[in-house]
Amino acid sequence: MFLRKQVLLRIALINPITRRTQGYHTIGSKIPQLGLQVLARLVPPPHEVEIIDEIFGGDFTEDAIRTRGYDLVGITSYTSGATRAYEIAALCRRRGIPTVMGGPHAWAVPDESARYVDSVAVGECDEIWPQIVEDAAAGRLQPRYEGRLSELGSRFGAGLQTLQPVNGRYDVSSVQTSRGCPVGCDYCSVTLFNGGPIRRRDIGSIIEEWNQTPRRFIFVTDDNFFGVGPKHAEWAKELLKAIIKHGKRRLWFSQTTINMGDDAEGLKLAYKAGCRGMLVGFESLNPESLKDFHKGVNRKNADRYREGISVFGAFIIGADQDTVDTVSQTALESVRLGVDTIQITNLTPLPGTRMYDRYMEEGRIFATSYPEDWERFTFVETVYHPKNVSAQQLDEAIYELRHTAATVPWVWRRTLRTLIQTRSLTSALFIHGMNKGWKRMARIQTHYDEARFGGISANAAERIARLRQAFALG
Repeated sequence: MFLRKQVLLRIALINPITRRTQGYHTIGSKIPQLGLQVLARLVPPPHEVEIIDEIFGGDFTEDAIRTRGYDLVGITSYTSGATRAYEIAALCRRRGIPTVMGGPHAWAVPDESARYVDSVAVGECDEIWPQIVEDAAAGRLQPRYEGRLSELGSRFGAGLQTLQPVNGRYDVSSVQTSRGCPVGCDYCSVTLFNGGPIRRRDIGSIIEEWNQTPRRFIFVTDDNFFGVGPKHAEWAKELLKAIIKHGKRRLWFSQTTINMGDDAEGLKLAYKAGCRGMLVGFESLNPESLKDFHKGVNRKNADRYREGISVFGAFIIGADQDTVDTVSQTALESVRLGVDTIQITNLTPLPGTRMYDRYMEEGRIFATSYPEDWERFTFVETVYHPKNVSAQQLDEAIYELRHTAATVPWVWRRTLRTLIQTRSLTSALFIHGMNKGWKRMARIQTHYDEARFGGISANAAERIARLRQAFALG
């Protein structure tokens, strides 16, 4: 006779999603919330763990909390999802289920989070998560746990790649090879949350996880894959060589700084290892804005951009120097630079950053009815008073971008240009999928934009002409 092994805890790990960015989470690739897969791997036996990811929708969550017999719920959250996170915690409290919350928002405002959950985990949780689980099992869950920036090595950073959410299936995999970013942008919480020094995992453990991924496309989630100096670049190239020699064939995409474009060997190795695109945080084409952002690496290197692996150019609009014309000018100039797909988002002063503290001290942030207004910190809405343009004018200018992207035929032209620039069919197909998905999201969001703004302003003709020119360039 076989006895079922006793299960001490049934744990749910939940990724809450804001409801204000229609289309941004429901259209396109379903990318794993890697932090939850990392924590799931660290749950000590014999406890059971499930993931609920609201990128697949929020309707499943309440029913699962009510019916699936969870003994502990862990919630991670960016700032935009904090409002929803607190709602989930309230559902758990009504059913007597202990909750613990971590992630960037809980790190930034732990005292606020403590009002809604039973326990707050501050900072990186790799080392403290097993203790949190054991404390919960013993009925001694502490109100606060303090994590630290641990060495990743072979122990930390790997996710449980085989674990899929109970409410959906990811169609790509996520892998992290390092944490930390030395750039320290004024608006970004990464350097503060994960530290400035880049901490690396052992290459052997990365390859092991790489070969365990069930999907053929991987998002390498590093904030700065190539780093900013020769030492960082050499490590990245050693990893790429190991992937080429020992890794299963995977296509992948990551994030890096512009200096990677100056390393011909690195680009060649990355392509051979399966890389088909890199998100590059250009942020702004205005040197003064980059100076304000404390992003000097781009101020020095933006003019040295050159062709290579397809480039996903990320730009932020809303710096003190920006005007109502900056969006259209940025779109046009980025295409002239050779960027294959663009991401233009609203500058968002996140809690925990130097920018948030400064803007609050200056009285510039007007979305301060917390926790409800956290749901507005989505990177698609201006939540503060810019200097040279009103918040609504800035949002209207970005609406004009989305409206043009949604109504002008341009995706195939951009695909053809990428094919010519990269001489790679797979890179061109990657960009085609990215731009096709962006066009779909623009169409969805434009519907809500029109309800908010009442259509394109009559005095926007010059900006619309620049935007049409940008998309006409392909």
